[in-house]
Amino acid sequence: MAGPVKDREAFQRLSFLYQDPENQALSRFYCRTERTIARRLVLRRDPSVKRTVCRGCFSLLLPGVTCTQRQRSCRGQRWTVQTCLTCQRSQRFLNDPGHVLWGDQPEAHLGSQADSKPPQSVPNTSHLIEEKVQPQSSNNQ
Repeated sequence: MAGPVKDREAFQRLSFLYQDPENQALSRFYCRTERTIARRLVLRRDPSVKRTVCRGCFSLLLPGVTCTQRQRSCRGQRWTVQTCLTCQRSQRFLNDPGHVLWGDQPEAHLGSQADSKPPQSVPNTSHLIEEKVQPQSSNNQ
């Protein structure tokens, strides 16, 4: 179960700005605004969102529509190369099937870190407990 999200309204606004409108100029404006808001509020964007926005002209990278995707091999590693059709800027991503992003690993989440720590023992405080002193009966007769 997810806890409360910090800046929920900001994330909702970013999600709205990331939507894919038909107009490319409007899409670039929305993506630039989304990035500016995320930077100003110091919010981390999901890597899948960052990979679909061109860093040069801020257009959405849709394979076959606004960008081309090619598979390349270099020194035994496979790479996916995206090239924006608007500004011709290219990005390379390692294409390793066994690779897991840091955000997807269980130790990256704070909730799982708290659960994985062994419970700390409570220090022995028995010497700090005061003994109850029984009132002595007075023999003053």
